[in-house]
Amino acid sequence: MTTLFKPCILIPVYNHEKPLPGIVERLAAHQLPCLLVDDGSDASCAEVIRSLAEQYAWIQSIRLNINQGKGAAVKAGILAAQAQGYSHALQIDADGQHDLNDLDKFLSAARQTPEAVVIGRALFDASIPKLRYYARYLTHVWVHINTLSWAIPDSMCGYRVYPLASCAKLIQSLAMENRMGFDTEILVRLYWQGVAVISIPTQVRYPLDGLSHFRAWEDNLLLSRTHARLFFGMLLRWPSLLLRHFQ
Repeated sequence: MTTLFKPCILIPVYNHEKPLPGIVERLAAHQLPCLLVDDGSDASCAEVIRSLAEQYAWIQSIRLNINQGKGAAVKAGILAAQAQGYSHALQIDADGQHDLNDLDKFLSAARQTPEAVVIGRALFDASIPKLRYYARYLTHVWVHINTLSWAIPDSMCGYRVYPLASCAKLIQSLAMENRMGFDTEILVRLYWQGVAVISIPTQVRYPLDGLSHFRAWEDNLLLSRTHARLFFGMLLRWPSLLLRHFQ
């Protein structure tokens, strides 16, 4: 049976009023519906989002009245996109880090293997803050442990294509992280459920005037809690995870 491929773009937004219009302008050439999920942004950013939705017929805005975190915004966007009949959501960040020239590569991979989750493997330049650079590698180690595999080379890159049916099912059945840990948690849990992972190298840069909401100590502490919870979940699944290597 052929899986319907009807993608949209999903962008979680929190006070990114400066880079967002330029991102939307570049996305216009792709003629894909786009959901901007406003995670309780300040009035100035909320107004930019409303203006963009009025200017472009292919943009829809979803507002969370209270800031809940990137994970909460993505979850709301995934459920809304599935409810509207989309099959896949291509997620990009609103801070201008991602190379939109690779967008067609991500969509093509998802179209060819629609049941898979397509993830970016970030290639960094010198602009990445060193603390975040090294913290990412600690997360990589935990993900390899919690999947007993090398299938997910980068669980923190927010450039990805979600198959909505399997993701919505997870979101509706589990209380997953609402903040930065969601990016990692959903990939590990999708892998546990047998969803294939396709990785695409992509350039990621940190603009000098960029706005990041990653809180170095707080979010790394929350990530550690997420890894620990996933570790105990892996212990319950390790026989089946190992068995996958022989099938």
